[in-house]
Amino acid sequence: MPTTRVNPKHQITIPKPVFDAVRLEVGDILDARVRNGKIVLTPQRLADKIPAVKLTPAEQKILTRAKAKIDQINNDILHSKGLTLKETEIAAKAGLIAEDQRYFWTEEWQKGERASERAVRNGEVSPAFDNVDEALAYLHREAAKI
Repeated sequence: MPTTRVNPKHQITIPKPVFDAVRLEVGDILDARVRNGKIVLTPQRLADKIPAVKLTPAEQKILTRAKAKIDQINNDILHSKGLTLKETEIAAKAGLIAEDQRYFWTEEWQKGERASERAVRNGEVSPAFDNVDEALAYLHREAAKI
């Protein structure tokens, strides 16, 4: 996993593999939010970068539902519902989600995400670690309990 460091002016460098994977360009705007204690940077697609997609009135309604579900998943995964296949199709067509990430937003996949989140919140799995030393310290503490 690529890593980066915060400099004295609170700036970071996005590692090249990540930069390339999301097809960033110099000057792009990123939305920065905190979700579940993590920093999430989301590229903002500006109108001049992506040609407008023509959607029928029915597709526009589907897109509105899809956007609401995506917002709910991002804000409260435990009380959200995944998208239908049609919703993922329209959301990808409109550029709301990446075509190759449609599976993630489906209800089938989101059921697993909700189960994982519940397990984390209930202490059924270990927390995430920033480095190997933290992971080893955690394992030693858990072993001492046995």
